Amino acid sequence: MSVDAVFELKDGVASATPHAAGPWDPSMQHGGAPTSLIAHVVEAIPTAVPMQVARLTVDLLRPVPLSPLTIKSNVVREGKKIQLCAVSLFAGDKECVRASVLKIRSGEYAELDGVSEAKVTLPRVAESKPIEETIRRSSGFISGLEVRSAKGGFSLLGGGGPGACWFRSVRPIVAGATNSPLMRAAMTADFSNGVSSALGRDWTFINGDLSINLMRMPVGEWILLDAETWVDPTGTGMAAGRLADERGYFGRCVQSLVVEKR
Repeated sequence: MSVDAVFELKDGVASATPHAAGPWDPSMQHGGAPTSLIAHVVEAIPTAVPMQVARLTVDLLRPVPLSPLTIKSNVVREGKKIQLCAVSLFAGDKECVRASVLKIRSGEYAELDGVSEAKVTLPRVAESKPIEETIRRSSGFISGLEVRSAKGGFSLLGGGGPGACWFRSVRPIVAGATNSPLMRAAMTADFSNGVSSALGRDWTFINGDLSINLMRMPVGEWILLDAETWVDPTGTGMAAGRLADERGYFGRCVQSLVVEKR
């Protein structure tokens, strides 16, 4: 029986379903799949005091196949103010993904309320237009998301330039578990290069990593990704984005891009 989730998780092994597939190769995972899986894993690692994830950095060491992934995690540094975790995903004996996750102590400081609220000036969810259904059907992973364009983004012809889209997850990453705010931020951030593509469809611009910094966790179902791509003639590039919810901006994300002619 097919499972309407991206992964089935059992005994430290995450079995990918076709819903993990990305746009570059249907036999390989979208980067947002392992990234949000790692978010799920690190949230389950206990801390000595209340903490929240402040940074998640993922290195995509090689294409991640649609096959079972063995999860290995450990705490690199356990402190009173921070916890540093390491997570790796293996396909067989090959390490495909390596991540470093920093958690920092969280508390309540009423005097800090409203000190740095960055309001969203782009169109809100209700004012944004759904992306073309053809794009949502372009890969298994994006089919599990509802996406609305606030500014450009996801041109079928490619080369749309900077763009901003609202994302809402409609499919669980892990079967039987709810997508947490961190997981939803992680899966959204990995669309930075797609939302802001600066090149046409005769080019590929695959990210070799993803780094996300978070001031706080997102609130509500919808997350805005406001991104732009820079490309150098040497074939390297970067996609950078800001993450927001209806309250305002809460994080930033950056991808390093490998740019090649198809």
